[in-house]
Amino acid sequence: MKRLRQIVTKAIVAKGKKRVESSEVIRPSNVPTSILGCWVINHHYNAKKVGKYVEVSGKFDVNVWYAYNNHSKTAVHTETVQYKDRIKLHYRDDDVIDSNDCHVRVLQQPNCIEAVITSNGDCFKVVIEREFLVEVVGETKVVVSVHPIEYEEEWTFEEEKEESSSSSSSSSSSSSSSSSSSSSSSSSSKYDNISDESSSYH
Repeated sequence: MKRLRQIVTKAIVAKGKKRVESSEVIRPSNVPTSILGCWVINHHYNAKKVGKYVEVSGKFDVNVWYAYNNHSKTAVHTETVQYKDRIKLHYRDDDVIDSNDCHVRVLQQPNCIEAVITSNGDCFKVVIEREFLVEVVGETKVVVSVHPIEYEEEWTFEEEKEESSSSSSSSSSSSSSSSSSSSSSSSSSKYDNISDESSSYH
């Protein structure tokens, strides 16, 4: 236990995921004859943590292209739909410092999976699907093992061969010594010649 330490660090402490299918009733300005298309755009949302849940609140626009007046005319009806989804959080550890720092990722943008005309014939029933993944970032404790100061992990090194400069220096010194000796010999021979000439005069 002497070599264990507890560190408080930031980590993902809880997650939650939820897929929602909601039915929206949309009333156009004209009595529809048939539906030609439906799409969802302009999705905006925000999230906040409430207890053990994350509430995702948002809105999007539903566009329904339809025919009316006995298929003689067409129009596009747009309506803004608001929603609030509660996503339950799942914690892996009990010993965490709770936090309100939550992040939301959209796994499935709001998308129309079904659009029909209601039985009374004057409205649309549109089924929208969406899916979210939420994560809560908070402080948690991590236990690490502490090694002695002199501890060092093993390393493998490749041996490098380095050429020694002593041979070159020795060769240079030998060459310099030989040159000096040759110069000294030449100078001595010069003096010998001078002495020989002086003796010949006598």
